[in-house]
Amino acid sequence: MSIFKWFKKRREHKVVDVPNQASGQFQNVNLNGRLEEAIESITRIFDGNYDFTMRRFHVFGQYPAIMFYFSTMIDQTMINGDILKPFMYLPPYLEGKNIEFHRLKDTLLQDSIFHSDVSVENQFGKLIEGVLRGKTVVMIEGLGEAFVIGTRNIEQRAIDQPATEQVIRGPREGFIEPLATNIALLRYRLQTTDLRINSMEIGRRTKSKVAICYMEGITNPDLLKEVNKRLAKIDIDAILDSGYLEQFIEDNYYSPFPQVQYTERPDKVAANLLEGRVAILVDGSPLALVVPTVFNQFYQTVEDYTERFVLMSAIRLARLVALVFSLVFPSIYVAIISFNPELIPTEFAVAVAGGRAGVPFPAIIEVLVIEISMEVLREATIRLPQQVGGALSIVGVLVIGQAAVAAGFASPITVVIIALTTIGSFATPAYNAALALRLLRFPLIILAGIFGLYGVMIGLILIANHLLSLKSFGIPYLSPLVPGNFQGMKDLLIRGPLWWMNKRPAFLHPLDKTRLSDTTLEQLKQPPDNVMDPLKFKDQKE
Repeated sequence: MSIFKWFKKRREHKVVDVPNQASGQFQNVNLNGRLEEAIESITRIFDGNYDFTMRRFHVFGQYPAIMFYFSTMIDQTMINGDILKPFMYLPPYLEGKNIEFHRLKDTLLQDSIFHSDVSVENQFGKLIEGVLRGKTVVMIEGLGEAFVIGTRNIEQRAIDQPATEQVIRGPREGFIEPLATNIALLRYRLQTTDLRINSMEIGRRTKSKVAICYMEGITNPDLLKEVNKRLAKIDIDAILDSGYLEQFIEDNYYSPFPQVQYTERPDKVAANLLEGRVAILVDGSPLALVVPTVFNQFYQTVEDYTERFVLMSAIRLARLVALVFSLVFPSIYVAIISFNPELIPTEFAVAVAGGRAGVPFPAIIEVLVIEISMEVLREATIRLPQQVGGALSIVGVLVIGQAAVAAGFASPITVVIIALTTIGSFATPAYNAALALRLLRFPLIILAGIFGLYGVMIGLILIANHLLSLKSFGIPYLSPLVPGNFQGMKDLLIRGPLWWMNKRPAFLHPLDKTRLSDTTLEQLKQPPDNVMDPLKFKDQKE
């Protein structure tokens, strides 16, 4: 069907065009070579866009042509030097020769255009999609095909250190918004032919590019198939960030615990790909998704593997203590103060009682009020500009806390408990996991205020039962603890030496299970050569 007939049919049926859906409506409309009809149709679709540009010219001085693009998305220097000039002027070795029309397309593609990203399309919908993606389209009178040339050049921020995952020892590069740059950062670290990157488009209106990255020969094919299946089911008008995809592909939509890990570190994505996981990148988002995910990934950092295992094992244990503190510390305090004060040592109980002497509220109300105030203060600090946010946090913690104690609104011990709890939540590396623990803190406090220590235990049992029931793409959430796997436990509570972890995680069922070769293990067992031993040089002198 020609474009002219298509528009005529829609006018007869009084169908209203929706510009954002034009590429889909024109999907099966072929070009007929009539330039003026095409110009009229393009003007109808893009009418009202001040940055839409159309430029008429003659190919080789004799064939009428039109070029159209969005001026805000292209490189103007490339338009002038790499497109207009090759189309308008014959190559030097063809000057003086008459280029017949049936040889025009081949001459342009093979002899004249010296741009690498050029394709030929005959469907009108493909041309519209190309323009919307920042490409330039050239149509020639009488030619049933159009040239689509890659000229996209959008300003982007520089590659910088990730703001949410800072490390002392490790790479300083982080993902940015353009998908091509993020893929380049991955290929820079995984310079192997086994790295595979598949792509699809999701979003009826945004047509967002989504890249699925995996390692051929390591990633289980069933996992890859399931990832593609879940992504293919998504039918939404827009995907503006990878967080949209996360909410569609996770197993349990109502769980507070994240079942998909996100990161803006290319080295972290590369490490997960080498273990057999799949990474999902979205054009326009600096955060990559990694699936499947287990709970122990949320208290691990990149530094755990770049530093020596003895030091990082101790720090990881401290991180786990902070994680437990951020969940149960306020509820245990409420339970002991309200129901079991005999568990407190006598001297400390006297100090606590003295501090709470003028407080008019029971312990549960006091803790809930201070906790809610701390959450409000934390949210305000995040949303305010950086220069003001730091000052607000200091004022909120020091001035408001001290004023609340002086006014008898809260006891000093309560302020200390909440402060330790907040610091513990900051020590959790993953923000989404820390947020889940912060939310679960409130029902635990309420249970503690009603049932005492029994309520705390009931709450913890319910949380543990929920964690045991969770799965991420079929993998139990508490793997490798439940079900137990000795090889995986070497990287659970402590970080074992790298030569201990010679196998990839068994719960991912990778095709290639070996990470470290047996030859390296044998060499590590041999004693080191003391080539610079002072006694050796002393014997040589004698």
